[in-house]
Amino acid sequence: MSISERVRIHDVTLLSDNWYILKKSRFSFLRSDGRWQEQTRETYDRGNGAVILLFDPARRTILLVRQFRFPAFVNGYDDLLIEAPAGLLDARDPAEAIRAEVAEETGFAIGAVRQVFEAYMSPGSVTEKLYFFVAEYAPKDRVSAGGGSAAEGEDIDVLEVDIDEALAMVDDGRICDGKTIMLVQHAALTLFRD
Repeated sequence: MSISERVRIHDVTLLSDNWYILKKSRFSFLRSDGRWQEQTRETYDRGNGAVILLFDPARRTILLVRQFRFPAFVNGYDDLLIEAPAGLLDARDPAEAIRAEVAEETGFAIGAVRQVFEAYMSPGSVTEKLYFFVAEYAPKDRVSAGGGSAAEGEDIDVLEVDIDEALAMVDDGRICDGKTIMLVQHAALTLFRD
């Protein structure tokens, strides 16, 4: 039996569409014991996104960005967040979207990107699925300063970090963004394997 056969949606209420879309849904779910259980959940739909780790295998470096994230701030994080470049798809192909984000955030023009996996980052409340990519870069690929879009409230610093230092940053908490931790660990296991 598929999951769609185990869910009966009764009603969906739009709670907000101010920034993205917040909905409250009332549904019944067919439990493993054969009983239908009515439940209510809120879902936040901001669209799907893509994230990338740029790496230079010869110099054993990666590119990351550092920026202000209000939700992290209000949850007690009093610093700029260090992340892999990322952005929403906005109806674009994931590879196309991530190339545009890389140029906007880092100032690097990259060619081929390779998708390594997909993941739901907070499936208990957020509908977003992220497409994870890696791509090689070299210093010659920098075509602008990057820094993000001021119109979108972005004020981004670009960081070039040795992979061993990046792993240390994960270990000591300087990198605490989930998608970035996943990509740094992926890089250590597959891209920079000695």
